[in-house]
Amino acid sequence: MKMVLQFLYFIAGLYLLICLLLYFFQDRLIFFPQKLAVDHTFHFDGDFEEKFFQVDNKTMVHALYFFSKNPKGVILYFHGNAGALDDWGEVADDFVKLDYDVLISDFRGFGKSTGIMSEANFNQDAQMLYDFLLEKYDPAQIVIYGRSLGTGVAVDLAAGNKAQQLILETPFANFADLAQSRFKVFPVKALLKFSFANKDKIGKVDYPIHIFHGTNDEVIPYNHAKELQSVLKPASTFTTIEFGSHNNISTFQEYWTKIKAILK
Repeated sequence: MKMVLQFLYFIAGLYLLICLLLYFFQDRLIFFPQKLAVDHTFHFDGDFEEKFFQVDNKTMVHALYFFSKNPKGVILYFHGNAGALDDWGEVADDFVKLDYDVLISDFRGFGKSTGIMSEANFNQDAQMLYDFLLEKYDPAQIVIYGRSLGTGVAVDLAAGNKAQQLILETPFANFADLAQSRFKVFPVKALLKFSFANKDKIGKVDYPIHIFHGTNDEVIPYNHAKELQSVLKPASTFTTIEFGSHNNISTFQEYWTKIKAILK
């Protein structure tokens, strides 16, 4: 009996230890940033410039601003949970060719950006970027675009601001639910510092929303996008990419056919 109790205590202690590790090291499980030196030089085709937004004496948000020759508007792009602008900047070229300027930033802790990672901080920085664009563009010229983890930031921004439309690529319905599904035996929702409750916020967006999701998405299951579809308003669209996975949506013709139609 004593050995059984010792074993149970050991299992309970191990379980508690794992919970503590999940709580204190969750940033490393969620984000996979690439760091870039401040003097790193970017090499992209076309006209662009670096923008540095000083939030406070410890926080600076770095962005790349791409310019079209005859812009119809601007796309404010929020990328996924890995990499940095050295890679993500490549997405801008196709949108510039569709006559849109593009502003894409690195989250705090990514690339040249500094500061503390938190949902509130990400949302605050998104608002700052949106306000910056308002100096040049009317809200009806601003397209908010979120990719993967960036959909959480994009939806929060869209819920509180006017824009032409909101585009979501491979979104989740609720980040806490997604994380819980990965660690089923642990109380992840109670431990998680990030919620990104897209489904709860998306109903506050009163302009068109366009969702793209692949049926073979191995990172964010297709059913997450279907949950969001259930709360979309009539002017919005949902595009299913058959056999599309998490990182190849833009290689499908269906994606570009729809993108060109909504950005015409």
